[in-house]
Amino acid sequence: MGKVVVVTGAGQGLGRALSQAFAERGDSVVMLGRTLSKVQEAAGQIDGAAMAVQCDVSSPESVTAAFAEIAKSHGGIDVLINNAATYEPCTVAEATDSQIYSMINTNLIGPILCCRSAIPMLNEGASIINVSSESVEMPFAMLSLYQTSKAGLERFSKSLADELEEMGVRVTTVRAGSMTEEGKAPPNWQPETAMRFVEACQKRGLADVMGFASELSSVVGTFTALADLPSDLTVKAISIGARRPLSGNPG
Repeated sequence: MGKVVVVTGAGQGLGRALSQAFAERGDSVVMLGRTLSKVQEAAGQIDGAAMAVQCDVSSPESVTAAFAEIAKSHGGIDVLINNAATYEPCTVAEATDSQIYSMINTNLIGPILCCRSAIPMLNEGASIINVSSESVEMPFAMLSLYQTSKAGLERFSKSLADELEEMGVRVTTVRAGSMTEEGKAPPNWQPETAMRFVEACQKRGLADVMGFASELSSVVGTFTALADLPSDLTVKAISIGARRPLSGNPG
């Protein structure tokens, strides 16, 4: 019998790829996204059972409404993947209020809100998978807000795992590296910001890893494997990343 899988940030990128992978194997997928038309379009392109639900994970009211809709349509949840995230390079001194609130609310508060709403609906043996970033332990420039939000998410995952142990619910952090997919548009950053980011990272000795990215299709299997762990196993944290640069040359 298939699982009920809820994926946040499912309208594009990793979230869409994960939704496709779970749906293809017969799971019922609930795709959450801030822009309903975008997530509906993504759900319509998936082969399998996929339901689109509007959800701004940074809004308590939106999260509560989204999970109430899931409860009506599916009842329980077997897998929750907190994938939604936002980032934009900026220094703390130059960060706008919007940038600060967007990254912290979406990347850290969002997963907390989704977990809170999901917990009463989790089936026995359910899994929560929180997506973190390799940047937590790498000296990237201009990403202090993003790094802080993801480091906080990792700490939250550890504490939540302890809270839910008696329920038989597993909580896993997936610390992921850069990913790419065919036809994906580059980040919509100002050219000056992008140039400053690259140059600052190179000065910090990251020139050799700036071009590394894995294919989305290579990543999704990690998540399906975590969702299918035997009942006597748990994985608290895992790191995945590219072995070689985007050019395909050995790195």
